Amino acid sequence: MKRKASYKLRVTRRESLYVHDEPDHTLMILELEGEPLEYEVGVAGEFVSRRSINFHDRIKGTGPMQGYTITNFQYGSVYSRLEGHRDGSTKTSTGTWKTYKGTGKLAGIKGEGSFRVTTGEGSNEYILDMEGDYEL
Repeated sequence: MKRKASYKLRVTRRESLYVHDEPDHTLMILELEGEPLEYEVGVAGEFVSRRSINFHDRIKGTGPMQGYTITNFQYGSVYSRLEGHRDGSTKTSTGTWKTYKGTGKLAGIKGEGSFRVTTGEGSNEYILDMEGDYEL
């Protein structure tokens, strides 16, 4: 089944280390929490929480990213892995995600799709738009 969702993400923790091999090369780990802006209630019930941990390797704001996400619903949780790329000039990240575990009513879930992250209104706020296919 095809699904789409949008979330407002907020950075709750950010750690950066400079590599010092060229100007503005940083390794960054981010923790983000989110709430739905647009989402359709599914078999697992109402949204409860969303948390992700992401790793970025950026040179002047551009580079690869990867991470893990857990989204909790009333009757189950889904765990996903993501891979993508951030464009420092547009401050936009795009990539793919794939589920690797589900609990409760989401046990055995399989899913994959794409995502796009753009800047939000606040300084540590982002908008995540995602879509994909799920199978239970």
